Amino acid sequence: MLKILFQHKVRFLLGVCLVFLLALVRVFEHDLFYDPFLGYFEGDFHNQPLPLFHSFQLFLGLLFRYSLNMLISLALIYVIFKEIEMIKFSFLLYILFFSFLIICFFSVIYVYGASNNLMLFYIRRFLIQPLFVLLFIPAFYYQKQSK
Repeated sequence: MLKILFQHKVRFLLGVCLVFLLALVRVFEHDLFYDPFLGYFEGDFHNQPLPLFHSFQLFLGLLFRYSLNMLISLALIYVIFKEIEMIKFSFLLYILFFSFLIICFFSVIYVYGASNNLMLFYIRRFLIQPLFVLLFIPAFYYQKQSK
């Protein structure tokens, strides 16, 4: 195992740097993105009304954060697997998931409002956190091993 690590030390270091970049996105989330729900979901939000927000700015903030996480995640997948086809497939999935999730996010806000804020919390979690890379890497690894 250690021998394999030394053979691929550049890839390993790149992977660690990319994971560190994902962490930096999280650390500087208050400075980089417009998201009034950051403070809302940090507190006791179960019985609170939704915060005031500007829909278009919120959409752009979510798009920017999702895109940043997506690009870093795609780079991480490339560093691990070195296959362009996986990157193309992952990119397509990221776009489809974003389209679906953003529609669900704003539908929950405008249809249910604060009455279903737990669903809003989880949909938003998939939009702002790089959770898909945690699903894609094991899936691609399994696919590669089964070939």
